[in-house]
Amino acid sequence: MLRSAARLGVLRPPRGLQVGGRDVGGDVGHRFRPREVVLKPIDQATEKALRYRQWVEQRREYVAKASGGRLGYVHMFDMSAAALSQLNVDLDAENHTRQGVVIDVRNNNGGFVNVYAIDVFARRGYFNMLSRGFPSVSSRSQLGQRALELPTILVTNQHSLSDAEDFTEGYRTLKLGKVVGEPTAGWIIYTGGATLIDGSVLRIPGTKIFASDGTPMEMHPRPVDVPVTRPVGESYTSKDVQLDAAVAELLKQIATSGSKTTAGSR
Repeated sequence: MLRSAARLGVLRPPRGLQVGGRDVGGDVGHRFRPREVVLKPIDQATEKALRYRQWVEQRREYVAKASGGRLGYVHMFDMSAAALSQLNVDLDAENHTRQGVVIDVRNNNGGFVNVYAIDVFARRGYFNMLSRGFPSVSSRSQLGQRALELPTILVTNQHSLSDAEDFTEGYRTLKLGKVVGEPTAGWIIYTGGATLIDGSVLRIPGTKIFASDGTPMEMHPRPVDVPVTRPVGESYTSKDVQLDAAVAELLKQIATSGSKTTAGSR
């Protein structure tokens, strides 16, 4: 049976003709000796986690470059205990040496740790400690309590939902900084599972969430201060207009306050 290409008269091109004007054959060259390489396969979940961390580091480099090295960057994948631990790791010495930090909760599908994450950004120092041979630092950091104590800005999108919306509401209500990007999803209600007689499981709403002004948060997305929508297809490029806007706003805030805020200076 002839293949489609053959029926159409498309001929297979000859293999290995010339490279740089020199005839080449179909044999493997002998410039390198063969060697054995041991490969350790990883599962799909591990690969996904590695790709995510690569994405985070790319965003961190993006913010550092866009801000001239003045701003740091953190992203919370979700609102799980693991994500909270990773947040504490990411708020490392590099971010503590910046003048401000961009907080990114885009595509964060929620969890349950919003109050603990908010505390890290809301805590303020009230005295400093100077140990012999060391620089002066905020008492909170000196005593091991997580507290960034730097100006911040929050980036959200329509895929920030559930507990990520609780986090956004806390950030807004406590006036920790501006919110940039797109309003959140408006999907915030606590549900539980109920097993039916046939063994199927049904999700049943159990707790309704209200903003501090009494507005139900379900079906009411958390608004932004600076609306910025990424153009279709931009995620496949190296450009991120939402991060650009966040960087510009936070640098403006720092310039307006006239301070190079450091831990314990507020």
